[in-house]
Amino acid sequence: MASNLKKSIRVTQIGSPIGRQKDQRKTLIGLGLNKMHRVSELEDTPAVRGMIDKVSHLVRVEESI
Repeated sequence: MASNLKKSIRVTQIGSPIGRQKDQRKTLIGLGLNKMHRVSELEDTPAVRGMIDKVSHLVRVEESI
């Protein structure tokens, strides 16, 4: 029964994409973020973790269940 629960993470944008590379801007959009202090709740997968690593200086990550 516990295997049906999927972990999720809460990602908050804390940095501006102004002056950043285009791929970093597109990664933020892919995460559902495009304005400061926006919050997105995402499933914790390796693909999402890779995107977060790419823009780790622009986002804050919180674990949630």
